Amino acid sequence: MVLTLVALLVLLLGVPEISRPRPRTVNTEKGPVLLSVVARGLAQPWGMDILPDGAIVVTEKPGRLRILDRDGTLSAPLAGVPPVVDAGQGGLLDVTVDPAFARNRLLWLAYSEPASDGANSTAVARARLSTDGTTLEGVKVIFRQLPRYPGRLHFGARVVFARDGTVFVTLGERFRDSWREQAQNLRSHLGKVVRLQPDGTAPDDNPFVGRDDALPELWSYGHRNVQGAAIHPETGKLWISEHGPRGGDELNVPKPGGNYGWPLVSHGVEYSGRPVGRGNRSAPGLEDPVATWTPAIAPGGIAFYTDKAFPGWQGNLLVAGLRARAVLRLELDGESVMHEERLIADEGRRIRDVAVGPDGVVYALTDDVRDGRILRLAPGG
Repeated sequence: MVLTLVALLVLLLGVPEISRPRPRTVNTEKGPVLLSVVARGLAQPWGMDILPDGAIVVTEKPGRLRILDRDGTLSAPLAGVPPVVDAGQGGLLDVTVDPAFARNRLLWLAYSEPASDGANSTAVARARLSTDGTTLEGVKVIFRQLPRYPGRLHFGARVVFARDGTVFVTLGERFRDSWREQAQNLRSHLGKVVRLQPDGTAPDDNPFVGRDDALPELWSYGHRNVQGAAIHPETGKLWISEHGPRGGDELNVPKPGGNYGWPLVSHGVEYSGRPVGRGNRSAPGLEDPVATWTPAIAPGGIAFYTDKAFPGWQGNLLVAGLRARAVLRLELDGESVMHEERLIADEGRRIRDVAVGPDGVVYALTDDVRDGRILRLAPGG
């Protein structure tokens, strides 16, 4: 009877399962890594970030936000999360800790927001985490992607802070042929990266400010579905990972005002096997990617590694691979990828996000529907 009630609570409330596999040693090119599961039983987790005390805040796509304390305790869902459209690729997606969290306790959420007419789009809201860590207070939407459509795919939805305090938001082109053409339309948010002030207004030095034919918040365009974003620790430039169609996933360093070509060019093909556009991989006036992947890896979140815990990884870019079912470790030379290693591929799980803790430990998020996990990669083994 007790077991039946516990199972019912897990089903109704999404209470995570607490039993965890034993840690194990994973061999890598740079030495052994100790892999452990620090949380499991999450419902399709999508994004995570690290609080100043080392706790992890994590989203679940159905619309729940939780905090994993450093002692391994996973909280109940926080109150105050705004309504989301949990359909297809939509739901509660990214969470970003404000750089000044120690002072303002702000968290930033990216999610698919419902509209009264049945349409939806990517929205970004900020809210204060209550002092007891149970509630989001003062939720304020600071950005809404327009136009809205009743779709289920390609929301983009990564949020990252630049060094100057501005906020980059990545936005998908919503997938359908009749909508994706707007990735080339400067009066539309579809298929764009936008750069905002924390209050949602456009910075005066954005590349399209002052143009009647463009939205002032746009930073770059011609994107398909950007689900990874990180700031380079030395240059301060934004790097992004982007889903291609059938093949042709991309790593880009978006220039202000740059056109990244979708759907005019691609290194992949349509899901039907047809060429994308005229079948060109590049064209004059369009920016080429830093790297591409065919077959597709389905890249999720990305993070630069700068800590000393893994000395051989310093300056590397870590990429979450959904289809690759691995964390990709990329060795860089400037803006060129010189070498790739796929980590923890033998776990056989789709990796949605990756983050680096204050102690240099790496966390990887799997997006299983009923048993999403937070994995911990630590030195040794």
